[in-house]
Amino acid sequence: MTASLVKCVVWDIDNTLLDGVWLESAGQLPPADPQLVSVLRDLAGRGILHALASRNPPDAAAYVRELTGADFAAVECGWDSKAEAVGRIAAGLDLSTDAIAFVDDDMLERAEVSATLPDVLVLTPEEAAEAPGWPQFSPAAVTDEARRRGELYAARRRRDAEAKAFGGSRDEFLRQAGTRITIAPAGPADLPRLHELSVRTHQLNSAGQPVSQAELAGLFDSPEHAVATVRLADNFGDDGLVGAAVLTGSAVTSPPVSPGGPVPPASPRPPAGSPPLARPEPLVLTVPLVMMSCRALGRGALDALLAWLCRSAAARGAAELQVPCLVTERNVPMRLALAAAGLRAEPGRITSDGRAVFARELAGSLPALADWLIVRDEP
Repeated sequence: MTASLVKCVVWDIDNTLLDGVWLESAGQLPPADPQLVSVLRDLAGRGILHALASRNPPDAAAYVRELTGADFAAVECGWDSKAEAVGRIAAGLDLSTDAIAFVDDDMLERAEVSATLPDVLVLTPEEAAEAPGWPQFSPAAVTDEARRRGELYAARRRRDAEAKAFGGSRDEFLRQAGTRITIAPAGPADLPRLHELSVRTHQLNSAGQPVSQAELAGLFDSPEHAVATVRLADNFGDDGLVGAAVLTGSAVTSPPVSPGGPVPPASPRPPAGSPPLARPEPLVLTVPLVMMSCRALGRGALDALLAWLCRSAAARGAAELQVPCLVTERNVPMRLALAAAGLRAEPGRITSDGRAVFARELAGSLPALADWLIVRDEP
């Protein structure tokens, strides 16, 4: 079984990131542990987030932040259960617990977290010192988005704080925040980030498995496929490439419908007595992969992509949009988004690889496109 990729390391402070106990410093604050701080910086450069869970007052976290220069994505300081603190960090960052590593010098704290959150990778400080060489901490690609992940989560904290203080609806806040969602054809430069998304994204991933860069490059060269990317930005920051969709099916290989364009010549009437002409099969647009970064949750990006897919399929003359989706406990947010876009999983309609087919007929009204959506060069 492949080890889960760690997306966030939750650190203890005393005798872990600090070489000593903060509350027992008696005016001489303890220095940082140089080896573990080096590990922290190395992992941050790979796009791995960091957080603190410590039995200390918040001043200790501020001291560690200043001492290490780390931009911690979440901080839990207090005297309650470390397992509860780690659980809150995972929930606050929209991460599953198997994407979390926890480092603590105290054997009892480690045992409690292991017992309560068995999917968390629990480490001693000595083990954490060796972690950069482990596969769980070695992403296949390190993209610009990955290197900026700490910065992006800092922007998220500012955005969330303003959203809580905002009195209007979600759409009103997204508009005030200057949300900009751009859909455009994928290019070769996007390959590393697309592969990274397929590896890291589980909650918002219809395929449920990684796609190699070679497979993605093959899709670029295939006339039977189109790959669309989604980029997200607002006044708080630029998240870069956060999502993608792969399109295939008869509607992709057929020319788009052009309302108002020249009408094709009518087919000649068949001679009397000849068998009736077979009706052409209705065009279908199939989307074998929809994926979105969890950072985009609640920011309209997935809704915009699914609305655009519906309208793009209809513009190509498709009678139906189909999204095969692997049904797992973890991708409930993806299935809820599909349902919100009018796609339904019909009982018994299963692909050969076990995915439920979410489908929507495209006759009648279609989802509206948000006014902050920009489409560049229809994929």
